[in-house]
Amino acid sequence: MSHDPRLILLDPRDNVFVARMRLKAGEAVETGAGTAVIDHDIALAHKLARRSIAPGEKILKYGAPIGVATDSIAAGCHVHVHNMKSDYTPTYHLEDERAGARPSPLAGEGGRGAVG
Repeated sequence: MSHDPRLILLDPRDNVFVARMRLKAGEAVETGAGTAVIDHDIALAHKLARRSIAPGEKILKYGAPIGVATDSIAAGCHVHVHNMKSDYTPTYHLEDERAGARPSPLAGEGGRGAVG
């Protein structure tokens, strides 16, 4: 059974897919192992769980570990800073993201670094 064409599986060892487009909460997606319902809106290029992921389990993308699950993550759920700890991003940045920190005013309009 293949997975939903709106999802990219970068490596067969991965436990996450990458969204090829924006996906809405409540939509059903085929994971290749069954149907899962998306828990939150998922932005383009964000990750969602290919299968259930246990707390402490490594998140695999490109066939390599990129972080660790901090909570149970069901198939179809958004995988991001709210339920994983990155192996690459400093923890203080993750804590800012979890707290909903606003971008620096120096980032300019749209957070792209342009001002004015």
